[in-house]
This record gives sequence, C-alpha cells and structure tokens, in this order.
Amino acid sequence: MDNVNIVVHKRDVTGTRASKRLRKEGLIPGVIYGHGHDAVLFAVEPHALREALTTDAGTHAILNVTFEDQKTSHKAIVKDMTLDSVKSVVIHVDLQEIRLDETIESTVAIHFEGEAVGVKSGGMLDESTREVTVKGVVTAIPEHLVLDISEMDMNDTLKVSDLVVPEGIEIVNDPE
Repeated sequence: MDNVNIVVHKRDVTGTRASKRLRKEGLIPGVIYGHGHDAVLFAVEPHALREALTTDAGTHAILNVTFEDQKTSHKAIVKDMTLDSVKSVVIHVDLQEIRLDETIESTVAIHFEGEAVGVKSGGMLDESTREVTVKGVVTAIPEHLVLDISEMDMNDTLKVSDLVVPEGIEIVNDPE
C-alpha cells in the first residue's frame, strides 16, 4: 500500500446546511475517527483528495492526514465515500485512523484474469461477486485479488475459496 500525504482544513460547524455551504465553496466535507478519539470534522479540496486516491493503491492507500495548522499527521484509510447520484462526484468522505500494526477489515476488488474457454465457445461469464471483504494487517491488504478464469468451461463455477490470497490475509466472506 502507498503512503500518501493529504492536507485538510479543520471545521467546527456541523449539519446539512454547513456541508452544502462547503460544497458551494468547492470543498468536500469529511470526518476522521478511530482509536478512542472523538470524531474530528474536516474539509478537503477535491483535487487533493483526487490526487491521494489516484495512486496505484487507489482507495486502499494509507493516508498521512495533516490538519492545516498542525505538524503531526494521522495515518488513516478511506472507510466510506458518498458520491452524488447525478454528477458522480465525492460529496463526503469518512476516514478511519489506523495503526500500521493493527488488523482491519477492508473490501478488496476481484480482477478476473484470462479469457474463459466457455466464453470463446459462445457462452457468457456471470460475475456475481466482484469484491470480497478481507481481514489482515493494514500494510498487507492487497489492492485487488486475482481470479484466473482461463480454464472455465460452460457451466463451470469458481468460488470465493478459489481466490489466491496472500499470506497473512483472511477472506471474511463465505468460501462457497
């Protein structure tokens, strides 16, 4: 996972009206919480958030969150992002403060590798699961898991248990 620096502005005003006002000013409201600390409200500039989340790690990047007037940073991960249903832009972000040695649960995408034999024969690939929840140390959680589908023929099924999982990572989903 990549470590990415991001600077945010602390905010004190809460509520829907305050969030709308921030969005009109071109900022994204957010909150950071975790480790027994009170939740801290912040606002972040869209380009700073975009830069932080468009690294190779994507939304699984470890963020070094620094408040505008402070020198210390907080290590955090993106726990949730709310998108505008029409414009598909981020309208709110939740960050969870972490320690690099702690075990967390995170959602990881599944990348399908190869072309199925059944698809070459005219069949269709039904991808009923595109992501799984994994549990492991923050630094060991992969950006995605790979599932090789090149040997799949008509009516074959692959299960969550067929995923190749790195050492130290456990899949929380039902293996079947």
